[in-house]
Amino acid sequence: MRGICKQFPGVVALNDVSLEVQAGEVHVLLGENGAGKSTLVKILSGAVQKDAGAIALAGQRVEIRGPDHARQLGISIIYQELTLVPHLSVAENIFLGKAPRHWGLVNWRRMREDAERLLHGLGLAIDVARPVGQLGLAQQQMVELARALADDARVLVMDEPTSALTGVEVEQLFSSTSRLIARGVAVVYISHRMDEVFRIGHRVTVLRDGRNVTTRHLADVTVAELVQMMANREVSDQYPRRQIARGSELLRVEGLTRRGVLHDINLSLHSGEVLGIAGLVGAGRTELARAIMGADPIDGGRITIRGQAARVRTPAAAVRQGLGFLPEDRKAHGLVLGLSVQHNVALPNHHRLSKWGLVDGRRERREAERMIEQLRIKTPGPDRITRWLSGGNQQKVVLAKWLAGHAQIFIFDEPTRGIDVAARRDIYDLMNGLVGRGAGVIMVSSDLPEVLGMSDRVLVMRSGRIQAEFDASEASEAAVMHAAFGVAS
Repeated sequence: MRGICKQFPGVVALNDVSLEVQAGEVHVLLGENGAGKSTLVKILSGAVQKDAGAIALAGQRVEIRGPDHARQLGISIIYQELTLVPHLSVAENIFLGKAPRHWGLVNWRRMREDAERLLHGLGLAIDVARPVGQLGLAQQQMVELARALADDARVLVMDEPTSALTGVEVEQLFSSTSRLIARGVAVVYISHRMDEVFRIGHRVTVLRDGRNVTTRHLADVTVAELVQMMANREVSDQYPRRQIARGSELLRVEGLTRRGVLHDINLSLHSGEVLGIAGLVGAGRTELARAIMGADPIDGGRITIRGQAARVRTPAAAVRQGLGFLPEDRKAHGLVLGLSVQHNVALPNHHRLSKWGLVDGRRERREAERMIEQLRIKTPGPDRITRWLSGGNQQKVVLAKWLAGHAQIFIFDEPTRGIDVAARRDIYDLMNGLVGRGAGVIMVSSDLPEVLGMSDRVLVMRSGRIQAEFDASEASEAAVMHAAFGVAS
């Protein structure tokens, strides 16, 4: 890949990025969240079209028209979220969409034999008639590998393949990967686990802010150097955090545990404070936010709100306690896109806008109009269907729901993901306004400069635990990333 450029509305995702991978090589692609790794991989897979640049396969320039075309060219992607069909058998998943046929009918015997042959080549003995949903995660990863081999993959991209695997399962995956590169397959390996990077990789390319930083042999670089290359930036004035005097404690979480996900989490949030939560993909940030909001069950721990023990077992209970939640996926979990702005704003506030069990339409409309004016939501009016608003204005509608309900504790999960620069500044100004009037904000974000630029304190999560805590005055990108990777600074 040479000179790859890609721009989305308001965001330059890739700027003149190049990547070269050799046959029989594991080439590691590193970069903090938002560096451009996913966009580059999606262009290679045909899921996203580049704006500029060139791609060559075995020396021949190609224009990848889509995912099917990429597979025909021998490019396969194994995403972090597996793409298997649980109720179908192992063999059916391996040959999904390309089953061997005889006289127009599926040749089941040949499909099973071919599936067994592919798995045997990976050093595995799995019952190919067994439904994939009955397999463990490691075996499902192997089925994905076998499917890539069935596509006759020459280039294989593995995106965080070990994020949900145990140590033994990781060894099994590495063994199978070694067999692949011995056959001459070129592997692009994306991971945040530095120990894995140095164990399995040959060369590494580091991206930062959508640009190339370096390509090096892993034998010639240290973990500390890689972390520094990924994080070498200063927080700029684009983050307009205003210092507010910290007030009384609004929220305390003690010993919060969810088996296999969260482990003995302790944190506090005060009035007038933005508490940033940083960490890598899979660190447990979103799971923590959902647990505090009652969206996911917990196995232990205590939550105290404004000094009183609270039972927050459902989101409705959290709302009654004055919590508001901007979820990571606003379209799936924060809005009903087919409803109007007015109806979305009213959703968690019907108890205030109703009389004798009936919603007062005039009060509902007045409340929506007040929020539209206060948050400067760009819409023709309260009746506008939310689906047709821009991403930034949809985010404001989610926030409007909670402001209308007089929430005091806000949890923002990726508050500026997918919105343009101007809308980002609006969201930051709104956060400043919230803490200025005495609210507290927990901000979960993959954008590390955003976390550092807008937070008073920063918690760093790793593997479902709080790994480190920093005051804003002592936090730096390098320090936070060292903690996120579990590397001594």
